[in-house]
Amino acid sequence: MTTTTLPRLDTGPHHTLGEIAVAFFEGIVEGRQMEMRYERLSRMSNSELARLGLTRQDIPRVAVNGLKGF
Repeated sequence: MTTTTLPRLDTGPHHTLGEIAVAFFEGIVEGRQMEMRYERLSRMSNSELARLGLTRQDIPRVAVNGLKGF
């Protein structure tokens, strides 16, 4: 199983409510992008993944970290 550590939202006293809200929504967008990459890669055949230099075991890592041009 692949695990990753995502940055935590710092809600310290030096951040305005607006900055916290922006960071929150940026996190949602980033998570949605990861989900879409995972779904798109999961639908590919093994040969399509191989053309990208990937295996099924690489899908979680690539979904989180991205793949240049994908």
